[in-house]
Amino acid sequence: MEDVVTELETALEYQLDDKDIVQDDMGPFEEDGSLDDNVEPFLSHDDTGPSDPVGHCTDVSKDGKLLASGGHDKKIVLWYTDSLKPKTTLEEHSLLITDVRFSPSMPRLATSSFDKTVRVWDADNPRVSLRTFFGHSAPVISLDFHPIKDDLICSCDSNGEIRYWSINNGSCVRVFKSGTREAHLVRFQPRHGRYLAAAAGFIVLILDVETQAIQHLLHGHTQPIASVCWDPKGEYLASLSEDSVKVWSFISGKEGMCIHNLSCNENKFHFCVFHPSYASLLVIGCFQTLELWNMSENKTMTLSAHEEIIAGLASSTVAGLVASVSHDKMVKLWK
Repeated sequence: MEDVVTELETALEYQLDDKDIVQDDMGPFEEDGSLDDNVEPFLSHDDTGPSDPVGHCTDVSKDGKLLASGGHDKKIVLWYTDSLKPKTTLEEHSLLITDVRFSPSMPRLATSSFDKTVRVWDADNPRVSLRTFFGHSAPVISLDFHPIKDDLICSCDSNGEIRYWSINNGSCVRVFKSGTREAHLVRFQPRHGRYLAAAAGFIVLILDVETQAIQHLLHGHTQPIASVCWDPKGEYLASLSEDSVKVWSFISGKEGMCIHNLSCNENKFHFCVFHPSYASLLVIGCFQTLELWNMSENKTMTLSAHEEIIAGLASSTVAGLVASVSHDKMVKLWK
């Protein structure tokens, strides 16, 4: 475990820069100074105070070339990951940004907001939004692109209503109401797109995307679920509450089984994402720190990362990087 942890720590510590090259065989890196020396943060905006944090949600484009961040200032900033410089700022939403997601197959970006709308943008030329979806009667909390059907996007509002939208037609094609009247965190199963994970309260609903039938109800959390994420292959789902993280199998014959469980000792959990290069590693955002959880050995290590709560994490399997966004108004890249 010590050798593996050393390798993982260094891989996450390296800034994304032209001079930093990841070894093709993923062998151990040499130690090269402190965490602050090896991670280059970039500040989003200077016109927001600590009580109005920029850092709320983030995503990395699938090719790893762009990063999007959004928050309470009602803006989405697109960054070039190679230069750590902003590409543009998107300012059409009228209230705080709740979620940002890149399409897995096209240069598209989708954003949701407390203003009850979902907007779709051309990531290459995002001067104005391509589509604005109206129909939610409450703030939109979460959204996602289908991994195979380029035309399909889903969103969920704070009343628990999930809407499926056609990007080409600009219309709502389906509505699912869970009856819980709670906000759902929605994420399509990568690669396959057969399932939609919708977490609300203490439960994760696994919906069949075609039929909208509930295939699984994942129970076990004793605190409200704050984050859900799939591994890149769509074989495992992680669900996180402030006191625990659970990993569920979606391999044939073991669907819906909880195979890993981690309890919080001191620092409350806030967000999680599977590491893009290590299948058995989950990255967990806490207050000021990142927890690296080696699930196969059930061991963790802690990295100092931010000055406030880590509110969002994203990863790119192509670039092998992890992005973290925090209420300290900083976005950081780790490689």
